[in-house]
Amino acid sequence: MASALTVLRRLYLSIYNWLVFIGWFQVLFLALKALKESGHEHVYNAVEKPLLLAQSAAVMEILHGLIGLVRSPVSSTLPQIGSRLYLTWGILWSFPEIRTHILVTSLVISWAITEIIRYSFFGMKEAFGFAPSWHLWLRYSTFLVLYPTGISSEVGLIYFALPYIKASEKYCFRMPNKWNFSFDYFYAAILALGIYVPGSPHLYHYMLGQRKRALSKSKKE
Repeated sequence: MASALTVLRRLYLSIYNWLVFIGWFQVLFLALKALKESGHEHVYNAVEKPLLLAQSAAVMEILHGLIGLVRSPVSSTLPQIGSRLYLTWGILWSFPEIRTHILVTSLVISWAITEIIRYSFFGMKEAFGFAPSWHLWLRYSTFLVLYPTGISSEVGLIYFALPYIKASEKYCFRMPNKWNFSFDYFYAAILALGIYVPGSPHLYHYMLGQRKRALSKSKKE
């Protein structure tokens, strides 16, 4: 029974990882194609559908951690996925005015390369029980460049979206109302920017620790 469950788990995770890999590969291909043929202003429109699907699929990773399908701690998975979903839906999808900014291109390319490597790495491990050493190195080394470019793009896009957020008053709740509750999305965006300040270095340090452990373990093997 236990072995059957293990097989089902590995089969499910393999399919999940390869499907999301395909989604991110499509995002990267369409982004580069649009960048070459039309310029950075058209990148978002080219990648919107696969980007929304591939990024939203990451919600399943939180569930995987909660039910014990994977060993990744939810405490580290949740903020990473939460910030990505906030940028995808709460900024880019919600405020079309920001979609032509050049930071969208750096964001999408940074995300896509990172996720293509990550999902193919875990797809290999679940499907075949191993990943090549070069793949391991890419999985735990490319973030050294792609994390700073991705994070700086995220912060920049939130900042440049602030005037549009304030002017639109989208997602705001004003008093009086029957819930006696108010919410201002503009100040929530400022709060999100504030969280990036301590959060980004902490997460980067966490990933450096992961890299050291993973690469040192591979050398011993």
